[in-house]
Amino acid sequence: MHNFNSTPVRRIVSAAALLCLVLLTAPAASAWGAGGHMMTAKIAFDRLNPKAKAEAERLMAIVIEPADVTSKRLGFFRGSVWPDDVRSRPGFEFSGKLHFADFPFSVDSTPLPDLPEPENVIVALGRYVEVLKTSTDDNERAQALRFVIHFVGDIHQPLHCSTRVDETLPKGDQGGNLFLVLAPGRVKLHSFWDGGLNSFPKGGGPPDFEPPPQGLIDAAVPSIIKENPDTNHLLQLDNPTNFQGWADESSWLAEKYAYAGRKLVPESTITEGYKKDGVRIARRRVAWGGYRLAALLNSIWPG
Repeated sequence: MHNFNSTPVRRIVSAAALLCLVLLTAPAASAWGAGGHMMTAKIAFDRLNPKAKAEAERLMAIVIEPADVTSKRLGFFRGSVWPDDVRSRPGFEFSGKLHFADFPFSVDSTPLPDLPEPENVIVALGRYVEVLKTSTDDNERAQALRFVIHFVGDIHQPLHCSTRVDETLPKGDQGGNLFLVLAPGRVKLHSFWDGGLNSFPKGGGPPDFEPPPQGLIDAAVPSIIKENPDTNHLLQLDNPTNFQGWADESSWLAEKYAYAGRKLVPESTITEGYKKDGVRIARRRVAWGGYRLAALLNSIWPG
């Protein structure tokens, strides 16, 4: 790994990284990728009580607007990626900021920006859970459920709850979206983690970015559950609305693992040790997201 410790070198590297970001053609990152969201949904769905499962299936079968998107994302599993599909659509621009809560940390004493923004994934989860509990409008509830399923996945992706600040990026690196690593190709750190460090089931490419086949999701989930049973006391499944706590976990994990204890620098080559630890953490977060999503929905529709 190169030595990037001097200020001039850091500035050169950061400028190069930002130029590369402009040249990259991948779509905007969104936690997790479709594979991670669908695995979280699969784990949750299999743990729903009969009442919750029936209500979730009913709501996820409603073709809400935009109908051209929703008709391709019906059901609990494929519907888990719907919020990423609509975030750039007219009328849904508001939702972009709701996918994350960037808690900043500085690596060089640069003052921290005023983050997270008021509209964030923690606030959004509370809002849409309330809609599920109180609204009598099925279309509104169907939309809320899609956001809840997705945002529970988002809040468990470590880089959706952290942003690295330094003198070149005083407003933060947007959860690793402005931070490039070599893995081995040049990739956004955020995107690398979205895909479980290249370990999650993969979907199709542009222009449609189809989610992975359900068979790949079903095959991947059992080993994740086996490695991460629901017996860990830190899960606190009896407190299914602890959204702030889930975000705090992700923020801590981002600093410790995604940013390697704040030691990872732009253009670093990802080591096998880093990847091994990262895959382990990503798989745990998918499992915990699934367990907690089930507990949350079961608390809304007990039975």
